[in-house]
Amino acid sequence: MSILGLVCLLLAIVAALMLVLYLLQRAELRALGDLAEQVRRIAASRKLEGSVEVETDLPNVQALGTSVNHLIARVRLSRDKSRRSPALFAELGDRIHEAVLIHTEGILYTNRQFASFLGVDRVDLVGRRLEDLVAPEYAEIVAEALRRRIIGEAAPERFEVEIVGMQGQVSLLELTSAPVEYENSRALLITGVEVVPTQQLRALTVAEAPAAKAQPLLALPPPATLPSAHYFVLQSLTEAVLTTDLAGHIDYMNPAAESLLGVTATQAHGRLIEDVATLVDTNERRLLAEPVRQAAAGGSPVSLSRRALLLQRPAGGERSIELAASPLRDDAAEIVGAAVVLHDVTEQRGMQRQMSYQATHDALTGLINRREFQRRLDEAIDVAQRGDGTHVLCYVDLDRFKHVNDTSGHLAGDSMLREVARLLRDAVRDSDTVARLGGDEFGMLLIGCPLDKARQIADDVCRAVADYRFIWKDRVFEVGASVGILELGREAGTADQALAAADSACYVAKREGTGRVSVYSSRDEALARQTGEIQWLQRLQSALKDNKFRLYFQPIVSAYGGSSSGPAMEVLVRMADEPGPDILAGDFLQAAERYRMTSMLDRWVVQATFKGLSDGSIDLAEDRSVAINVCGQTLGDSQFLEFVVECFDRTGVLPNQICFEITEQAVISNLDHARRFVGVLHGMGCKFAIDDFGSGVGSFSNLKNLPLDYVKIDGSLMRNLGRDTVNQAMVAAMIKLARTLDFKIIAEQVEDEASLEAARRMGVDYVQGYAIARPERLLLAA
Repeated sequence: MSILGLVCLLLAIVAALMLVLYLLQRAELRALGDLAEQVRRIAASRKLEGSVEVETDLPNVQALGTSVNHLIARVRLSRDKSRRSPALFAELGDRIHEAVLIHTEGILYTNRQFASFLGVDRVDLVGRRLEDLVAPEYAEIVAEALRRRIIGEAAPERFEVEIVGMQGQVSLLELTSAPVEYENSRALLITGVEVVPTQQLRALTVAEAPAAKAQPLLALPPPATLPSAHYFVLQSLTEAVLTTDLAGHIDYMNPAAESLLGVTATQAHGRLIEDVATLVDTNERRLLAEPVRQAAAGGSPVSLSRRALLLQRPAGGERSIELAASPLRDDAAEIVGAAVVLHDVTEQRGMQRQMSYQATHDALTGLINRREFQRRLDEAIDVAQRGDGTHVLCYVDLDRFKHVNDTSGHLAGDSMLREVARLLRDAVRDSDTVARLGGDEFGMLLIGCPLDKARQIADDVCRAVADYRFIWKDRVFEVGASVGILELGREAGTADQALAAADSACYVAKREGTGRVSVYSSRDEALARQTGEIQWLQRLQSALKDNKFRLYFQPIVSAYGGSSSGPAMEVLVRMADEPGPDILAGDFLQAAERYRMTSMLDRWVVQATFKGLSDGSIDLAEDRSVAINVCGQTLGDSQFLEFVVECFDRTGVLPNQICFEITEQAVISNLDHARRFVGVLHGMGCKFAIDDFGSGVGSFSNLKNLPLDYVKIDGSLMRNLGRDTVNQAMVAAMIKLARTLDFKIIAEQVEDEASLEAARRMGVDYVQGYAIARPERLLLAA
């Protein structure tokens, strides 16, 4: 072949190769273009549904298509997880009892509990700053505290602050902050609980402290289903949170849940909840239905009974809880598990039981009190009036009890009352009720008891008390009992009427001699009124007319010695009874209230006290005051305030030398008059104390609206305080409550050294009682 022919052949081969390459490149470009168009359509839909299809045999294009499909699947999985995680986090956030928010320069997230304090939807709070939601005077301090916490400088971790709602409502929250990583930046997790409102906020200060080591950020590996920011929040909560799969196997627990259940998250992972802890009914001790399966099967949240009790299997012991379980759903709305929140309410229920016991029982004897007795009596009367049963009411009054009190003191009298209470309980049947009605008076409610059987029980009570000997130190006392009986039938009337009738029968029994029993009759009631109440009315009228009342005082001293400001003494009134000892107010005050004479008595006390201060008979140190009791009826006397102001003007006594004592019951019964009385005189400079604080469960409810200075803890709680752990718990709770209002605390009826030392340890400010001094008569200038 010639040279020319060879060259032509080579040119033809090159041309053919070029054509083949062109055709191959064109096919690959077409396949790549088709692949790009599919990816563009999937991206434009924003749903990431389906996958790309590669219709070519070209290996490079096939490999590229496979990689694109893998990438789409991974993005879809990440998107689904990110969708589920906020829903899970929001569900858990709304199930817990605490207020929760995430804060940087502003609020990034808040749960429903925090939004409820402000009265707005939580979405309206995103972007707002916490300092804009607090009382204006604290905004700058809150802002500075949050700024320091978020950058790691020394600042308070926990503080109280008032949150102001959109309608002007104010809530006091105790907030705790912790630094966390949130969406790749530093933020603060803030949790809060509502506390008792206060008149004067605890100062919120950002103290200049030595440079403290910044708290490290939480750095635990988050579970696959939660982004790290949400995981950090759940890890930091004091509320126990756990999640399960559809079968109820635990797949996440926060540290609070580990502590409550007594197992670690590693130990609990993959186990059923019932394998970790048992849930039972508090009262019946029966197993409760498993809440996770209920939530998963029903598709709606489940709240466990408020009587739920958690039995800890690994650690032993038990805790009272509230539980809420909610179904967890995936992006297709399919239920995939449950989120469970456990709220430990052991301490709250314990305090509720103590407060309930305090409200229904007499602190001294352990018997039920008059209020609860009247409630049960009402129920018995309802049954009797329907003709469904026969019940009997007994009114028991001790004889010669006053002699024990007068000669050996209240401590001896209290000890005797406790022993008599045991005698009464032993004398009745298990189905019957025994109560202390007040002083040395008791009530017995005999259920389903015929009258003759009730008479036999009453006789047994009289004999048991007559045979009883009370020994106090080196003395032996004999007491007796008189019993009045009322059969409860269709004509029983109200509880008050029934008690009055039984009291009348008891009065007749006392007139016949100690240890007697009398069954009620209307004739006896009329006789009792005429010879009893009217006799006291006449004596009261005579004493007021002839100035037969006398002023006594009992010192009030600092609990820790030394000079102090505050009340120096409480003045007491007694009635002269020549030639015998003066009559205590407790003996005639009930009659004075019945005949509405307490205002006249209180006027006499105020006038006598002011006179003693003005003429020097009562010598007060600077910044000390005299405490004067004001009865509820007197608060309702619209002229009493003007009388007191006139006494100030006439005698020249300084308002800060007077401290008025009122009971919460007196305030409730005369609320408008009480507000005016306290407001005017406190504005002049007088001091005010709530007396008998803690004598009922209603204590503290109305105090925040009155300008008060002191609380006097009820004497029934202070007696035997050194040995009575229940009273100690109650007093400690009352001191804590009173401190929130910045009240000074007076412990009254402190009658022995053990109670005095206990009162000091618990932080009272002043003490009063036989351990300090007995009441003495004030000798006023003529």
